[in-house]
Amino acid sequence: MSFAIIQTGGKQYKVSASEILKIERLENEEGQTVEFKNVLFLNDDKTTEIGNPNIQGAKVEATILKNTKNKTILVFKKRRRKNSRKKYGHRQPVSLIQITKIFSKDGKIISQANSKKELPKKSKETLSREERANETRKLQEKKAKAFDEEETKRLAQAQDKIKMQKTSIDKSKKVSKKKPLTTKKK
Repeated sequence: MSFAIIQTGGKQYKVSASEILKIERLENEEGQTVEFKNVLFLNDDKTTEIGNPNIQGAKVEATILKNTKNKTILVFKKRRRKNSRKKYGHRQPVSLIQITKIFSKDGKIISQANSKKELPKKSKETLSREERANETRKLQEKKAKAFDEEETKRLAQAQDKIKMQKTSIDKSKKVSKKKPLTTKKK
């Protein structure tokens, strides 16, 4: 299996064809092809080339799949016994790239990606904040709707009970037709 070691964004990456990497943000737009000419090491199935520091003429081609931000890193600074705290977050801008071709110093293609891979589908853990909020909002609405339906049923049953009690009380009352006793002083 052939691979190369490239340098970009102050870091070194071991890459092979059709691999998807997360690297420091590139200024190019999504879908464009990018060339990395800082190739430090090339390994083919037969030969190995080491750069001093780079291999002249060798390059790696990649396409930018997405320009995005990495996960939030929380930064918390505290000075003890001084009542001094500071908390803030940082999201490092990154680019998702897919390696398409690796060229040797002669310009020959060492390895090439067979088919264009799609971005990996988002799992529940990597959903964006808005999507998670929408899902929870929908669940809350469903729960609220079910709760409202149960409450209306309970209210209707309670009202029926009250009506039954009133009618039984009305039937049990007997109205007397006797005249009230009145006393008149003479």
